[in-house]
Amino acid sequence: MSQDLPAHVLQQASEQHLDFINLQFVDILGTVKTVTIPAEDLPKAIEHGVWFDGSSIEGFARIAESDMYLVPDLQTYRRIPWNTTPGSATARIICHVYTPHGKPFAGDPRYVLQKMLQQAAEMGYIYQVGPELEFFLFRLDQGKRGTIPRPHDEASYFDDTTEQATDARRRMVKSLQEFGVGVDASHHEVAAGQHEIDLSHSEAMQAADNTLTCRMTIKAIAQSMGLYASFMPKPIANVNGNGMHIHQNLNDIATGRNVFFNADDLYGLSKVGQQFIAGLLTHAPAMIAILAPLVNSYKRLVPGYEAPVYLSWGHTNRSALVRVPRVSSGRAQSTRVELRCPDPSCNPYLAFAVMLAAGLDGIKRELPLGEAAEEDLFHVDPRALGLEALPTSLGEALRALQEDEVIQAALGPHIYERFLDAKMQEWKEYSSYVTQWELDRYLPIF
Repeated sequence: MSQDLPAHVLQQASEQHLDFINLQFVDILGTVKTVTIPAEDLPKAIEHGVWFDGSSIEGFARIAESDMYLVPDLQTYRRIPWNTTPGSATARIICHVYTPHGKPFAGDPRYVLQKMLQQAAEMGYIYQVGPELEFFLFRLDQGKRGTIPRPHDEASYFDDTTEQATDARRRMVKSLQEFGVGVDASHHEVAAGQHEIDLSHSEAMQAADNTLTCRMTIKAIAQSMGLYASFMPKPIANVNGNGMHIHQNLNDIATGRNVFFNADDLYGLSKVGQQFIAGLLTHAPAMIAILAPLVNSYKRLVPGYEAPVYLSWGHTNRSALVRVPRVSSGRAQSTRVELRCPDPSCNPYLAFAVMLAAGLDGIKRELPLGEAAEEDLFHVDPRALGLEALPTSLGEALRALQEDEVIQAALGPHIYERFLDAKMQEWKEYSSYVTQWELDRYLPIF
């Protein structure tokens, strides 16, 4: 940390006449947690950290070992654009979590990603990530069967409407820019009420922080406009679900050169790039439990709705699990691979960590990459192409995770065990729950 950074942050806080500081961190499920302190206590927080009870946080600690403290990452200091009114002006800082012994907490998702980035650095690489977040804007109606999500608009893919949703996206992008988050594009998605915001490529830790910031911003702006923003993977049956496609590449740590590029290859991919993709495909069945972590996630990962199902890769094939987007002439540094199975309910720190672990394993073991599949896999028999499928349920995904030591090692024993316990419980509860569909279908007959 630069010696000037604390002084710079304190000067900013003073000039912005802040009243409060939100110290943020995430649990293993990716839920943002916040400890709010008065702005005048920021110098003490920077110097000594802020203690909190970790026993109340999902997957953190047992009661007997609950004391932990937050160390502010001052690089993430930003004033919250919608909290600027005198008396409530607030900034946020994302924090590292430490144990009472002054060591990084093994259950901190940021620490998990930090360790994987160090492994990449030791191999000579910088991991770059660009997430694309899809979400719905709803009005919530109350019906006899509970809350009913009603899409805010009836527009479709790339429609430019004059409705409130267009203004909402613009306000979201503007707020993200005020947060210092780069945005490449925003647009209406395929389904009614569905939208997408594409974040700029950045180093993976910053990209994960930006993903959290983006989710928080989208929800806050939607709420201020009387709308509800949902990142639920499949909130409405029979329409496209919400994905979070992840564009990624490795840069040479010494030169900054994109090591995925090879001008002589048909797909513009170097051997390292091909091995990285092979690693993603090899470990996809296990890491899907992290990338698509909800019971509901697997209702998105079905044929026919632009979500990948089969372990495949291709160039222009949007039904493939991994896509290699075309790059304009003279823009070799833009060479990247796009993983299309994650959804925006995932914990971005854990998601980026396991994707990097999978790709690096492909490089270390020099895994061969099979033939590209350019066919529309939703309209051919993938078995004829020798393609395997992703797990079809959270239960199957968790079983695959239990068999993959590379992904387990990336998570570390603490997070792996607690994530598995939490998700096994979720799967068990869902498996024994009687849904309204079952009552509608079977009660009149049997």
